[in-house]
Amino acid sequence: MTARLHPVAGVIAALARAISGVQVRWVGDKPSGSQCIYFANHTSHLDFVVLWSALPSELRARTRPVAAKDYWSTGIKSFLAERVFRAVLVDRKRIAPPDAGETRPHAGAFAVIDQMAEALGETDSLIIFPEGTRGSGETVAPFRSGLFHLAKKRPQVELIPVYLENLNRILPKGEILPVPLLSLLTFGPPMRVGETEDKNLFLERAHAAVCDLRRRKEV
Repeated sequence: MTARLHPVAGVIAALARAISGVQVRWVGDKPSGSQCIYFANHTSHLDFVVLWSALPSELRARTRPVAAKDYWSTGIKSFLAERVFRAVLVDRKRIAPPDAGETRPHAGAFAVIDQMAEALGETDSLIIFPEGTRGSGETVAPFRSGLFHLAKKRPQVELIPVYLENLNRILPKGEILPVPLLSLLTFGPPMRVGETEDKNLFLERAHAAVCDLRRRKEV
């Protein structure tokens, strides 16, 4: 599987780890290699790069970040997104609900969910950020319902909660150049959506799984 990695992928991964000073911690078992969806809090444009770079190379080769098309479709970012990260580029305008306070996907968002489900294929994994937008790093915003609908479409795929700590200080919102600092990346135990589980209860459970990793960071 590592043959699928672009020749510069190793360089990008090493650079991301160096800039972020990332320390990786697994709560429970180490990755099994099963197809999965990593879902994490979101505070920086570095989030998916650091999470992707922290994975073992054999997993990195078949893990695709989901990223904003408008940000990653120009210049060198386009090359990195398409050739190195194999990112799934989505239109944020289709994801955002008409009412900013609404968590239910509208018709355009369901098309994006279909896009992500198709991108998983039979072997690939995804990195997604269910908050839908970058936060301050102080709290984890409520999750939009896309994670639930994606999990229902692909129930055989494991869901792995992830908590990213301090990346908002390394590359704050609105900044271009990163400031080298230490960060912590914590992977939690896998979970799945229940066959008859209520959407809101699932989203609360998934949100709690990420927040719990923050509370356990000193363990």
